[in-house]
Amino acid sequence: MSTLSVPEPVPSVTEDCEQLRKAFSGWGTNEGLIISILAHRNAAQRKLIRETYAATHGEDLLKALEKELTNDFERAILLWTLDPAERDALLANEATKRWTSSNQVLMEIACTRSSNQLLLARQAYHARYKKSLEEDVAHHTTGDFCKLLFPLVSSYRYEGDEVNMTLAKSEAKILHEKISEKAYSHEDVIRILATRSKSQINATLNHYKNEYGNDINKDLKTDPKDEFLALLRATVKCLVRPEKYFEKVIRLAINRQGTDEGALTRVVTSRAEVDMKIIAEEYHRRSSVPLDRAIVKDTTGDYEKMLLALIGHGDN
Repeated sequence: MSTLSVPEPVPSVTEDCEQLRKAFSGWGTNEGLIISILAHRNAAQRKLIRETYAATHGEDLLKALEKELTNDFERAILLWTLDPAERDALLANEATKRWTSSNQVLMEIACTRSSNQLLLARQAYHARYKKSLEEDVAHHTTGDFCKLLFPLVSSYRYEGDEVNMTLAKSEAKILHEKISEKAYSHEDVIRILATRSKSQINATLNHYKNEYGNDINKDLKTDPKDEFLALLRATVKCLVRPEKYFEKVIRLAINRQGTDEGALTRVVTSRAEVDMKIIAEEYHRRSSVPLDRAIVKDTTGDYEKMLLALIGHGDN
C-alpha cells in the first residue's frame, strides 16, 4: 500500500512547472516548494512534469534540480523524480560499480519488481548505458554471486496464483537435500528461486517448513558470516515477504553508527508508491517506534522533510 499523498484536485502540469521554475529563481532555492510539488505527484504525473518542463524551458528538470540541490536531499529528489524503470536502471548500474558495488541491490530489484517492471528496468538500462544489465552483472560479479544474480536479473516469472502442489513437494525435497549437503549454489536451488512464480515458491517453502520442521532461512544460517548465504536468505525474503526485507534494510540503515542514507533513500523512494505503508507498520511492530519518529531522530533539514512527505507523515 502506497504512502504517497496526491492533492485533490491536482494543479495543472503547466502550473506545477511554473512553480518549480519559480522555486529555482531568485537568490535562494525554495526547497519547500519543490517538496510540496514533487513529493505529492505520482509516477505518471512526475513524468508529465518532466516532459512539459523540458518542452517549456528547454532544460531537463533533473539537470535543473542537480544545479540547485545538494547532498542527501538532492539524491532523494532525483531518485524520486526519475521514472521507476529509469530509477531501477540507475540503482542497478551503481550496484555494479567497483566502489559502490552491491549484490544486495541487484537482487532486491530482481526479486521485488513484477516481471514487467523488471523488463522495463532492463530496457531502460539498454537505453541509458548502451549495454545490457546482464552483461554488467556477468562482468562485475563473480563465482556463486554471479551464478545467482545473473538468472535473477534475467528472469520473467509467471505471476498468476496457480500452484502445482506435486511440484512444490518435490522441489521442497530438492531444496532440503541440497541445503543438507551445503550445496547452496547448486543449479537446482538457483533454478527454483530464479524461475518459479512467487506463488509457487511460497507453496514450496511452506511445504519445506511443514515437512522438515524449519523455515528455510533458518537452515540457511549455518554460517552467519557467509556473504553468499546472507544473499540467499535475502533473496528468499524478497520473494515471499518483501515488506519484512525492506523493514530490515531501513532498521539497519537507521540503527547503525551514522545513518546509512543511501539505503534509507533507496527504500523510501522506490517503495513509497508500492508498499511503504506495510513496511512502516512492520517497522513500528518490530521497533516499537513509528517510522516517521525514527526518521526525524536520524535525519535533518530538507532531506528529512522529503522522506516524511513520501512516507505520508501528517496525512490523515
